[in-house]
Amino acid sequence: MDDALPAGFERFPDAPEAGGTVVVALSGGLDSVALLHLLATQPALRARGLRAIHVHHGLHADADRWAEHCAAACAALDVPLRVARVEVARDAGIGLEAAAREARRRAFADALGAGEVLALAQHRDDQAETFLLRALRASGVDGLAAMRPWQRFAAGWLWRPLLEVPRSALLAWARARGLQWIEDPANADLAHDRNFLRHRVLPLLRERWPGADAAFARSAALAAADGSLLAEGDETALARARGVDPATLSVPALRALPQARRARVLRRWIEALGLPPLPAHGVARIESDLLPAAGDREAAFAWGNAVVRRWRDLLHAGRPRPPLPAGWRARWDGRAPLPLPGGGVLRLEGAEGFDAPLPVAPRAGGERITLPGRAHSHALKHVLQDLGVPPWLRARMPLLVDPDGDVLAAADLAFSGGFDGWLRARGASLVWGDASGG
Repeated sequence: MDDALPAGFERFPDAPEAGGTVVVALSGGLDSVALLHLLATQPALRARGLRAIHVHHGLHADADRWAEHCAAACAALDVPLRVARVEVARDAGIGLEAAAREARRRAFADALGAGEVLALAQHRDDQAETFLLRALRASGVDGLAAMRPWQRFAAGWLWRPLLEVPRSALLAWARARGLQWIEDPANADLAHDRNFLRHRVLPLLRERWPGADAAFARSAALAAADGSLLAEGDETALARARGVDPATLSVPALRALPQARRARVLRRWIEALGLPPLPAHGVARIESDLLPAAGDREAAFAWGNAVVRRWRDLLHAGRPRPPLPAGWRARWDGRAPLPLPGGGVLRLEGAEGFDAPLPVAPRAGGERITLPGRAHSHALKHVLQDLGVPPWLRARMPLLVDPDGDVLAAADLAFSGGFDGWLRARGASLVWGDASGG
C-alpha cells in the first residue's frame, strides 16, 4: 500500500514550542478518522505520545455507538483514547448547535496539557465554507481569515494540518486504505447554514468556477496575513490605552485613535480578558453611547455574559455581577473566608481571626467612616468616589462594621483608623476576592 500523504497535508511544525504530545479530536467521521490514520503513520508523533479524544454529547440515539466506533479505531492503531462525556446546555439561548460546540471546546481545553497540541481535521472545503459564512455576516479581515493552521489554544496549541487538502482527496485517500467511518445525519440537515452552503451553494459555484474552494481558501490566507500586520498595531494601541487595571481602557486614549483602529482595539481588549467576542453592534453602541457619555453618567453595553461600562474617563469590562441583596447580613469571625452572595469572598490574611464575630452587610447609604489620621468622620460615598470606585462595585461591596454599627472597612478599599491600626499591629490584611467584573 502506498503510504504517501495527501498533497497539501501540513506536517507537524518543526518548532521548539511545538514539541508536545498531539491529541487528535476524533468524531468518528471521515475527516477525523483519516487524520487519525495520517498522524499514526508518523513515528515522531507516536514517540511524543500520540493520543485521541472523542466528545460524547449524548444528543443522538447513536452517540454510544459512535464512541464505540472511535474506541475500535484507536485500538486498531494502538492509540490511547479518552471519551469525554459532556452536558450540552439546551437552554443557553445560543441554539443547540452552538451550545454543543461550546461544550466540545471546553472538553478539548480540559484535555490539553501544557504545551500539548490539539489536532483538528478541518480541510479546504471547510475553510471555504467558513470564509463564505463570515463574508455573509459582514466580517472584517480577522473574520475572513477564517481558520488558522496553527494557533494558541488553552494550555497548548491548536493545529489544523488538512486546511490545504480538498475533501475529495481526503476521501480518495481514505477509500484506498479501506478506512471505516460514521456519517452523522445532522450533516445533511439544510436548516444549518453550513450544510446549506455545503450541499446547495458550493456545488453550484463549482459548476461555474471549478477552483472556487481553492480561491476562497486563498482569500482566507491573504486575510490572515493582512490581519497579522494589523494586529501588531492593535497591540501597540491597546498597550497605550489600557489602564493600570487590564480590565479598563482610557476613553481619551481611545478617542485619539482612528475609528477603524479603535474598533479593532476594543475587540482585542475583550478577547484578552477572556470575554465573549464583542459583536459588531456592540462596537457601534460603544461608539455612539459610551465614548461620548458625560463623565458623571454611567453608560453600559451588555452582551452574552459580559458588559462594558463607562464611568468617568475609563471603560470597564467584565462579567455582570448582581449587587449584594439589601437584606443580606452575616456575622464573621475572620477565621475562614466569607462567601458573598452573587460571587466573591472576604478573607482575613495574616491573623487567626477577630476577638469576636463582626457584622458584615451591604451598603445602605448614609454610612460614614473615620479614616486613619483623621479626627472627624467622612461620608463613605465621598470616600469611595475619591478613590475612583465605580458605582456597580460599590453596590457589591461588603462593609465590615463594629457592634455599634460604625464602618470598620469598606471591603479592602477603605479602613477606619482603628481597624487599620489593628491590621498593622498583626501584619494582617483584609482581602475582597473575585471583585472584578461589570
